[in-house]
Amino acid sequence: MFSTLRLRLTLLYLGAAAALLVLLGAGMYWLIAEYFRTTTDAALEYKMAFEFRQLGAPMPSTLPVAARSLAQQALTEPALAAQSSELAAIYVLPLDRTGRALFNPNTFALPSQPDPAAASEALRQGFDRRTLVLADGSRVRVLTYRLTREDGPALIQVGRTLRGQDEALQRLLLGLVAIACGGAALLGWSSWWLAGRSLRPAEEAWERQQAFIANASHEIRAPLTLLRASAEVARLSYESDATQRELLDDVVDEADHMTQLVEDLLLLSRLDAQRVTVERTPLPIAPLLGDLQRQLGRVANERGITLQVTQANGTILGDAAKLRQVLLIVVDNALRHTPAGGAVRLSAQPRGKSIELAVADNGEGIAPEHLPHLFERFYRVDSSRGQEQHGSGLGLSIAKALIEAQDGRISIVSQVKAGTTVTLRLPAAGDRYSL
Repeated sequence: MFSTLRLRLTLLYLGAAAALLVLLGAGMYWLIAEYFRTTTDAALEYKMAFEFRQLGAPMPSTLPVAARSLAQQALTEPALAAQSSELAAIYVLPLDRTGRALFNPNTFALPSQPDPAAASEALRQGFDRRTLVLADGSRVRVLTYRLTREDGPALIQVGRTLRGQDEALQRLLLGLVAIACGGAALLGWSSWWLAGRSLRPAEEAWERQQAFIANASHEIRAPLTLLRASAEVARLSYESDATQRELLDDVVDEADHMTQLVEDLLLLSRLDAQRVTVERTPLPIAPLLGDLQRQLGRVANERGITLQVTQANGTILGDAAKLRQVLLIVVDNALRHTPAGGAVRLSAQPRGKSIELAVADNGEGIAPEHLPHLFERFYRVDSSRGQEQHGSGLGLSIAKALIEAQDGRISIVSQVKAGTTVTLRLPAAGDRYSL
């Protein structure tokens, strides 16, 4: 149990830490990519403003003030225009209205040809900014502006390749992935250690509790056996005294009840500690329900209740002894809380890759507020299931634990004055992972 909980805590810690690492890495990547984009756009805007100044064309109002100011300063300080490495990689192309280059004033090969769509958009709106993806996968950032002069080019397009930036971002991404993998390994180990350290006090307390229950149960069982034996011997001495015999009968009954309670506590203790061996073998349903009907039929007849098997199809994969114990608990509950003249019906039928066993009665039913608590230990319904209260409140808890130990599920549906149906769902033979 604690090993599973430790694994869950480890995965929880690791998931939270991994999410934080991913957010930090994604944030760092986005910040650097955004820095590259803004610096590239600023350089293109400055280059565009510089070209407008050189041509003596009216400066577009859509160009930032800072770019226009730097362009004006570059005319009076030529060294300023040449000192930026960002500007050195930017190409300039004068275009006609069709988007074709009039000539190539650059001293290096262009990374791409003029983009007609950018030219068309710039003519329509005054400017256009976009990123082109070339056939080889590389990207080019271009800025195109419309000229309002009657002579000369109709458009000016500036651009620069983003190959260097993309390579830097790719190296950054690989570095972040490597750091994340190393961090995940370190976080996994530290999370496992931290989960174990956090659970150690609870595990020790749990082991002490289980040891106490087991030891106390063993210590109580022997005195109860002696008490019952003494009461039976004493009962023989009072065969003619009805009052004394009734008192001694009560002692025997309570000793039996306490002995069963001790056995239930021992079983739950072993189930909680996962120390119960479950043998899974193919079990035909029909013989199992038939034996149960024959064994409990006499009890049902004495109470005026009809116990019948309406349908028994399929073969399940489970532990015969433990499944029989579960069915005895469920059917006994149904018989004890069904009035005379009522009926308890057993059925089984395939549901996909599973087999559903149902125990249905037409008794008083259970109020809705009790249904969520029926599998809690020592929980008993006082009003809606009749007046006979001989149980310890552990039966359904044991049934649930035994069914889940066989990879099964148990559920209860009920309606007041209409009856209750308990459904057991177990894997069909040959389908180990059917639920």
